[in-house]
Formats: sequence, structure tokens, C-alpha cells
Amino acid sequence: MMMKQRDSLKHVKRIVLKVGSSLLADAKHGINTSMVQRLAADIKALHEKDIQVCLVSSGAVALGRVQLGWLDKKLNVHEKQAAAAIGQPLLMHAYQKAFSELGLVVAQMLLTKDDLRHRRRYINASNTSKTLFSAQVIPIVNENDTVVVEEIKFGDNDSLGALVSTVVEADLMVMMTDVDGLFETNPYEDAAAKRVSVVNTLTSDVMNMAGDVGSNFGTGGMKSKLDAAKISTQSGVMTAIIHGEKEGELTKLLAGEDVGTLFTCGSDRHSWHEHWITNLLSVSGKLVLKEGVPNTDSVMLEHMQSFEGQFDKGECVEIWHEGVLMARGLTNYNSEDMYKLLGRHTKDIEAVLGYVDFKSMVHQDNLVMVNKR
Repeated sequence: MMMKQRDSLKHVKRIVLKVGSSLLADAKHGINTSMVQRLAADIKALHEKDIQVCLVSSGAVALGRVQLGWLDKKLNVHEKQAAAAIGQPLLMHAYQKAFSELGLVVAQMLLTKDDLRHRRRYINASNTSKTLFSAQVIPIVNENDTVVVEEIKFGDNDSLGALVSTVVEADLMVMMTDVDGLFETNPYEDAAAKRVSVVNTLTSDVMNMAGDVGSNFGTGGMKSKLDAAKISTQSGVMTAIIHGEKEGELTKLLAGEDVGTLFTCGSDRHSWHEHWITNLLSVSGKLVLKEGVPNTDSVMLEHMQSFEGQFDKGECVEIWHEGVLMARGLTNYNSEDMYKLLGRHTKDIEAVLGYVDFKSMVHQDNLVMVNKR
């Protein structure tokens, strides 16, 4: 079964390749030129097999740190933006030089989460990537760190890679890092740690394997990679974690060999609407359900114990039950109206508000389960 799943990798036609800062930036020398050149050679080889590649690259902030001598300094948001502004052209220059020597053209795409929350901008990003693919150009994507603020940042480029994989409609997302994949225990602490070859379902036990392993120079540890794998596989994109410092790993992966960790797409796939609610929208509030509430499809007024935050009708809220985040959804009433309704019954809505838009607080069509009860 495992090899059959890996055999499907031989047929991919479009890949998102995410490379972390620890592989691209060196605290002493800045850009890791040999790594950039190897990436260019790997992607050139894939192009010759008619496989399209979108490169999601970290490294801009890290390179800016080196240039400014801020290696050990804890940066505030404006200093990170300044470092990114300095590092991004250095990063793109290195890519442009390495790829042009192999006869390939690269393009820069800078995104924020806000670009993907809006349907039209999402489609524009998708259309741009497809136009670049058709012109045999390599899109190189990074977060627009020079303008990003907390409310619109992706958090790390693992989640950026996962979201981009849905934008470009990839068959596979590959995360290159400095370990051989997901291990059952921390490989830095346990010499006998076993690598997990294939993950079919990202259960809580699998998520707990991540620990808090990550490089000092990047922002994304193993947990962020598993979170990213969950986003991409639920969107129908197979995902893999491989060792980026080992030459030939990408070729072996695509040949179906047992390298890294492969995450397959299970039965919990999301529609675009569900993906938008779960992964793109910012959360404006929190609804807390009463203990012992039956597992119903919609959130009804009589199910609610309390709520937090200020939100408008149609905004995204989290739904919690017995201390566990259960779902995310779009609320049918604003927080001001919900305050008036709290403690009442569905039949009381019109008497309290003078109108009834919906009988539910969150309708099942706009509710996505995060953890099943």
C-alpha cells in the first residue's frame, strides 16, 4: 500500500517547492549560493520532464539580518520589514543569476494573506501563476514582509506554501528542511528515532510527534510543517517533507522511492468555501457552546453558553465546546444582536430583535469542523 501511494508521485505535473531559511541563509556568509544553484539545477531537470514548479522561498528577513549585523537581535515588526526590504532583492538576484545560467526565467510574486482572503485577488494570483507556467517561467513566491502586519501575515512560509499550493492548483507540495522528514521521536535527542514514511491521516498522535524541532535561523519547526500539510492535503494536494541538504532527494521522491515523509489526501477534503473559512479568514470572535449540546449541523441560539469579541454579521468566529476548538464558521448575527439574544430560544429571535434573518447563529453551510466531537 505504501509503495502504491508513493508510485503516484511519478505522475505529478505541478509542484510547489518550499525551501526554508536554514537551507538558504548562512549566518556567516549570507546567501547559500551552492544551495540556490542546486535548486536551479533540480528545477531545470523537472522542467525537462514537463513538470511545472512554483518555488516558495524563505530567506529575505534572514539575509537582511546578515547584511545589517542583526543576527542575535530580537527584531520588532518594523525591523523585520526593514530586513526583508534589504534581503528580498539579494535573494531574487541570487535566484535570477542561478536560473539564467541554465536558460530559465524567474518571476517574483509577493503575497499577503489579505491577497488570498478576497476572491478576486485570489483568482488574480492564480491566473498570474498559470500565465507564468505557460510561458515556462518559474514563479518565486515569498510573503510581502515589507508591508505585512500581524493581522495579515501567514505566520511562516510553511503555511504560505500550503496556501500557494491551492492557488496554483498543484499536485504536490514539497517542504525542504534540515531533517529527513517526520520522526516518531525527536531525532536530535533520540539516535534510534524512526522516520515516518507515509501519513494517511493527521491525527492528534501524529501532530504530537512534531515536538518543537526547528532551526534557530528560521521560523517554522516541524509543527508548522504538519499544520501546513493539513491545509494542503485537505485541499487535495499531496505533501512531502524531505531533507533539502541531501543531493538527489527530490529526484528520489518523485521516482517513488522511500525518502522523507509523504502525506496523502484523505476523505476530509475541503471545498474552496470550506478552505476559505478554515485557513484564510481572520477570526473576529468566539462562540462557546453549552456542555452536553448534541452534535448538530448548525449552531442554534439555545446551544450557546456565551460569546467573546465584537463582530459583524458574516464574519468568521470560532466555535468552542467543553474547552476544545470544534469548528469555524460565519455568524448570521452581529455581536450586539447576539448579546440581546443570549439565554433565549430560537422562537424568541423576532420578539427580541424585531426581525429574523436566520434561525441559526451559524448555518451548517458556513460551518467547518476542526475537531469532531
